[in-house]
Amino acid sequence: MGISADQVDRQNEFAVENRLGFPLLSDPDRVVARQFGVKRPGPLPTKRATFVIDTDRRVLAVITSETNMNTHADEALDVLRKRKAAL
Repeated sequence: MGISADQVDRQNEFAVENRLGFPLLSDPDRVVARQFGVKRPGPLPTKRATFVIDTDRRVLAVITSETNMNTHADEALDVLRKRKAAL
């Protein structure tokens, strides 16, 4: 799933446009961002971060990159492949 401070209607529009196939959640008050340590002051409300969370709720990886969005997907998939291979 994905989450950002964008409103629900904007999240839905983005998900449909990009055919994501997974839910996007809205955190307009940045409560979840604060809990995950990615809320920041200023014009950009949150740091771009991807959290890979296992089924037992353990955080397997935190991926950060402000400029290269592909890094998030590539590294998250690598973590998941390694996790699957270890089972």
